[in-house]
Amino acid sequence: MAVTRTPFIAGNWKMNLDHLQAIAFVQKLAWNLSDAKHDFADAEVAVFPPFTDLRSVQTLVAADDLPVKYGAQDLSAKDSGAYTGEVSGAFLSKLDCAYVIIGHSERRTMHAETDEVVNAKVVAAHRHGLVPVLCVGETAEDLEQHGASAVPVAQLRGALEGVDVSKGLVVAYEPVWAIGSGQAATPEQAQQVAAALRGVLAEIAGADLAASTRILYGGSVKAANIAAFMREPDVDGALVGGASLDLDEFSSIVRFKKHVGA
Repeated sequence: MAVTRTPFIAGNWKMNLDHLQAIAFVQKLAWNLSDAKHDFADAEVAVFPPFTDLRSVQTLVAADDLPVKYGAQDLSAKDSGAYTGEVSGAFLSKLDCAYVIIGHSERRTMHAETDEVVNAKVVAAHRHGLVPVLCVGETAEDLEQHGASAVPVAQLRGALEGVDVSKGLVVAYEPVWAIGSGQAATPEQAQQVAAALRGVLAEIAGADLAASTRILYGGSVKAANIAAFMREPDVDGALVGGASLDLDEFSSIVRFKKHVGA
């Protein structure tokens, strides 16, 4: 029996937009998609603002009953205590975050996050009812040295050590060599890695959970290339970086089915 996975388009704002800009953006995004008759059951939409924006986004979404989901860009592996500058999953849960990005390549490279740290953060997310958007991906050097999918597969295994996948998981494959480069992976490359990742999920969590888990592609995603990725059987959406800050471009990516006939 074929499993239907709801496409998921996620916008990672990174360190952009203050809380006032966030309010304006989310409001306009919801209006844009509503005016275009977007069916949110057809493609789920989520934004990932900086921590300082989350309370404002929560208030707006709740007050206007907007169908846009939101999450945080990171969380601490710890729940509370003497951890200056860290943000607990408990706080994110109180802000009604649905998701949290974990293990983004920028965290792995700039903040030296290991697979063990990423694993602890996935466990922390589940502890507070948050769905991890778990990022895996290889550099150009990794690709040349180990071949396609080897590094993302190893990262996925490390991140899910002892994890109950049934508590919720989204996997995002982000080839580091494609992020912000303007040069996306080909749909075939994305599919090859996504299929390998789904195979690992089947080993770890069983065929049913693997079949129902969404796997996203991220790395220079645009309205012009999203449909080609979405046609691949194991690619279920996109983690969008720079283009998620452009209201019209992001709205167009969300509406990939309508505007490009995917």
